[in-house]
Amino acid sequence: MKILVAEDDPLVLHLLERLLDTEYEVVTARDGERAWKILRQKDGPRLAVLDWQMPGMHGTEICRKARQLPDTPMYLLLLTATRKSSADILAGFDAGADDYITKPFDAAELRARVAVGRRVLQLQQSLAEHVAELQEALLSVRKLEGLLPICSWCKRVRNDQNYWEQLEQYLSEHMGATVTHGICPECCAKWRAEGKLAPSIDS
Repeated sequence: MKILVAEDDPLVLHLLERLLDTEYEVVTARDGERAWKILRQKDGPRLAVLDWQMPGMHGTEICRKARQLPDTPMYLLLLTATRKSSADILAGFDAGADDYITKPFDAAELRARVAVGRRVLQLQQSLAEHVAELQEALLSVRKLEGLLPICSWCKRVRNDQNYWEQLEQYLSEHMGATVTHGICPECCAKWRAEGKLAPSIDS
């Protein structure tokens, strides 16, 4: 997974990169404008560690802009050495940050907090995939709920391309269902009464 590390202090930036590059594909930026440009890329990182105060654009401003991007889930962690009060923390969250850590930071804690962000993004991606699957299934159900032309003699179904196909094939294509064959109790009794079904066959 890609992660953006935006920090104007070269020593801190190098330290952060070394701490994270064994588990992530680290992309770095030395100023806020560069960081924002990276996040806006179509295949840009969705996980980011942002210094609060940077040249060009502060981390909180990046958070606000990122939350305005449609359908672009991100996990944003603010990093600061000076803003440590409760009011500052609340301001960071209000700007759109997901987490907050102060300098000097503990390396293990930083990795743990970033790992939380990775799990959140993975869960969001999994949820989005499930929603897409459900929407596709719903479309299939709606097709079946609509007017479905079926031959009253051979029971074949006219599909969307105006071709007639077996009902079993139609259901398999539109619902992913595997159709098995049997005989209902009413038909079983009828065909037995007419001598067209062997007495040994169960319903």
